[in-house]
Amino acid sequence: MTLETLSSGVDTIWVVLTAAMILLMEGGFALLEAGFVRQKNAVSIIMKVFVDISFGALLFYVVGFALMYGKDAGGWIGISGFAMKGDLSHLSLNISTDTFWLFQCAFVIAVISIVSGAVAERIHFRAYIVYTIVMTGLIYPISGHWIWSAGGWLAKLGMVDFAGSAAIHALGGFAALAAALFLGPRIGRFADDGRVNIVPPSNLPLASVGAFILWFGWFGFNSGSTLSATNPNIGHIAVTTMLASAAGSAACILFTILRYQKADPPTVINGALAGLVGITAGCAFVSDGAAILIGAFSGIAMVLATEWLERRRVDDPVGAFAVHGICGSIGTLAVGLFAVPSLSANAGLFYGGGWKLLGVQALGLAVVAVWGFALTWGALKLINMWRPVRVSRDEELVGLDVGIHGVPAYSQEHDFLDIERLKTEQ
Repeated sequence: MTLETLSSGVDTIWVVLTAAMILLMEGGFALLEAGFVRQKNAVSIIMKVFVDISFGALLFYVVGFALMYGKDAGGWIGISGFAMKGDLSHLSLNISTDTFWLFQCAFVIAVISIVSGAVAERIHFRAYIVYTIVMTGLIYPISGHWIWSAGGWLAKLGMVDFAGSAAIHALGGFAALAAALFLGPRIGRFADDGRVNIVPPSNLPLASVGAFILWFGWFGFNSGSTLSATNPNIGHIAVTTMLASAAGSAACILFTILRYQKADPPTVINGALAGLVGITAGCAFVSDGAAILIGAFSGIAMVLATEWLERRRVDDPVGAFAVHGICGSIGTLAVGLFAVPSLSANAGLFYGGGWKLLGVQALGLAVVAVWGFALTWGALKLINMWRPVRVSRDEELVGLDVGIHGVPAYSQEHDFLDIERLKTEQ
């Protein structure tokens, strides 16, 4: 066995394992969202996660990977590698193309899962399947090509996004905002007199376990993006990831105590995720101290963004836009401020790099945000011409578990006859 073969084998094991960690995050999304929504909609959350994984993987295999990483055409799109066939020789990797596809497939599944939470409790299942196909086969791969493909126009400008604060989280967050606005709020969420009616989470312990699983998987998300088990920066990436997430959670604990006189559990849960989203772009390029600042700022910004959305009567059941859209934006811009010369080819503003990197980061963020929002709105508009994107009033009131899927999350013996009656009436 040659040294090159051994190196490739070790890197392959590393990438496959971290890809599996990212895929496990879907279990985290499922538990987090199921815990945040009402009990009558828990099954609908699980079904959407299965759609994310199954349709997302298939579409990314057939179409998405080629558009994202295929041979570049003018910096805008890839044109080879459909169904993993054709010329992919331009990908200079120490791992096989199949291994690289698996890792990137885990990313695309995470993107659509962000939108899933924002449309919870009111989107029709069939419409969600179609939107998943559009997001994983078209929206994400094209903008991903701009940032992460060597020939992408934003990459050529020098945009830096190590593991996806912009490419994944800002894109998914602004797509989630568009979807939430398009669907409108859940019945009874906002009163006519402007009051905000609180919808209590059905199971906070379940949601917290989901957050812990996401927290665990994020080490695969960030550290795995090295694509190499021998990269000396893996330890630093893991440390900045941990510090930012801890700072996001700690900031939310202290901020909610000062603001509400009580530490708010759902906010603290989302605070940890906010810190993780915020550090994803710069985890390999910023110092430990900067990671703490980014995480803490992301956590507080998430709280303020959630309140802002409520004042404008935007219903986002799990805080997808506040966590991913806002904190993904913060993380993208933070690279332009805090990138350390010894860790990054381009230094941030606070380290003598001037305004160039920050300007490129801001441009890339704006483009991705508009792309995700506009394409999502347009896709849902077209889908709505085929069939209503939102479920009927009766289906929403009875809950999507029984109304759409014909089964409750938690069955009792006396429920069986009622379920059969509802199926017959449909």
